[in-house]
Amino acid sequence: MNETYERQDMNMPRLDTNELVVITGASSGIGAATAREMARRGFHVLAGVRREEDAAALRDQNIEPLILDITNKDHVQALTDRVQNDPAGRVLRALVNNAAIGANAPVEVFPLEAWRQLFEVNYFGHIAVTQKLLPALIRSKGRVVNISSVGGTIAMATYGPYGGAKFALEALSDSLRREMLPLGVDVIVIEPGAIKTKISSRAIATANKVAATMTLEQRKRYGDLIHAVTAQAAEANENGLTADAAAHVIASAITVRKPRTRYGIGREASMIGIVRMLPDRVVDRILAFVLRRYMPKPTRSAQ
Repeated sequence: MNETYERQDMNMPRLDTNELVVITGASSGIGAATAREMARRGFHVLAGVRREEDAAALRDQNIEPLILDITNKDHVQALTDRVQNDPAGRVLRALVNNAAIGANAPVEVFPLEAWRQLFEVNYFGHIAVTQKLLPALIRSKGRVVNISSVGGTIAMATYGPYGGAKFALEALSDSLRREMLPLGVDVIVIEPGAIKTKISSRAIATANKVAATMTLEQRKRYGDLIHAVTAQAAEANENGLTADAAAHVIASAITVRKPRTRYGIGREASMIGIVRMLPDRVVDRILAFVLRRYMPKPTRSAQ
């Protein structure tokens, strides 16, 4: 399914550079790949990055990097001003809410302040940017593209923090889509499965950091689970699709005449429809079975 979109996108003609596309979290991965793909198609891309070195690496024809922390209201206002006062008079075609941080940790041991920080970036920051740019999108009848995840449709063990924010983003997208329907603004959700990006390795690093702070009792409860989840995530990342493949699907969602409300990317996304039809207890058993092969092998007691 996704490969079909990608082949179609490669044959699309280059568009005129009379429209803007805003992409948050464009320093690397899906965000950077999408910025390059939209620039290739002739859009002027305002690419949000966190550091000057990321801006220097991304800057290219039709790509204008901006220092953007979506949890910083001054940064969000500066982005809004840049869109409203575009020197070439370009209109805003799309906002791609892509910025995110990953984390895999059991609910019991993930610090509350870390929960809040994750939701600030993965959820509330997107609301802040969307609120500010909606007037421009309404005027242009543009599109909001929210980068969710397969983890926004099914939450595996230790995916409570990340999945919780993505589930919230899914609900926000549904509500916003229905609000924008009479105003001509499409709201689209992208649900990637395993993609070769830095966010996966960072989530694994976070899991290991949390594991190091657990009490002995907590290690007994969750040590094997964290080991299995991080091993599974590392394997999925190694075998995942490229960020460029994801970027082609996102670009299609932005440019196609009648976009779908949701686009899945990757093998995991294609299985979600089947999983949704199964009873919760059956899904629980399936996920536990799949995870079992990643559990550490038991060691023999000394004789």
